[in-house]
Amino acid sequence: MITPYHTIAFYNLENLFDTFDDKFTFDDDFLPNSEKNWTEKRYRKKVRKLGYAISNIGVKTSKKYPAIVGLAEVENKLVIDDLLNSKFLKDKSYDYVHYDSPDERGIDVAMIYDTTVFEVINTEVFPLDLFDEDGSRDYTRDILMVEGKLNDELMYFVVNHWPSRRQGAEESEPTRLLASAKALEVISKIKSGNQQAKIIIMGDFNDGPLNKSVKQLVHTEDLFNPMEELKSFFRGSLSHRRQWNLFDQILFTTNFFEYQKGEHSFSKADIFDREFLRQYKGKYRGNPFRTFVGRIYKGGYSDHFPVYIHLKRS
Repeated sequence: MITPYHTIAFYNLENLFDTFDDKFTFDDDFLPNSEKNWTEKRYRKKVRKLGYAISNIGVKTSKKYPAIVGLAEVENKLVIDDLLNSKFLKDKSYDYVHYDSPDERGIDVAMIYDTTVFEVINTEVFPLDLFDEDGSRDYTRDILMVEGKLNDELMYFVVNHWPSRRQGAEESEPTRLLASAKALEVISKIKSGNQQAKIIIMGDFNDGPLNKSVKQLVHTEDLFNPMEELKSFFRGSLSHRRQWNLFDQILFTTNFFEYQKGEHSFSKADIFDREFLRQYKGKYRGNPFRTFVGRIYKGGYSDHFPVYIHLKRS
């Protein structure tokens, strides 16, 4: 059965590293001889599980695997190839856009897309210039922009993975405000060539819908953030110290509320937190079923739930 709905998703894959040593990045935790004992068997199990999760996002409504999925924490092209060739995705018509970023750990953002409904026209990456107190460069993930046509309608996708809160939420906030400013530059550049551009901004922002960095994005470019209505004390895309957060978000320009024949409009937003993605026992029951907790192997999917929106073609 064909439906007019298409799923647009974002998923932080929690350290999808291969098992090979990259001499230019800090990937030593994810090697067969590391403390984490990151073996080929564990790697293949994670890839297969992630493929299963991706293939099911939004399927209840769209009746088909997602049209677009933004990804965070992929090490390189090899892991994306392995993901798309895994058991539950190998029969899907996926291709991808990926660039190696200068991130010190070697993790990047990427976007996979269904070639039967989406055609890539142009891609570009935008580096985020951060500096430590001593003036040295602090390398992090680039922002990825993909221009293309979904069922012949022109759209732009901007994929983000903003700096973490590892040093503390307040202490690290300036870095995310800079990331927000860079994302605004990307949007401004798109609009300079097409004032009516339909733009979807997605990512792990490491800030919630009500934090300054995300609010700055929404108010400056008059975006709509459906994730504001999803955040609650009982639900989110990740949990830290028993508190739910919604750092994974999908925002878009308000012209997705316009209904024109043959064009796509916003239908709904949700967190893909099905039972199989949850920790099924213990004190963290209900939290995302992770691959690792610290250095302890759990064999799960990711420490994040995917988020998604549905677009309906009129």
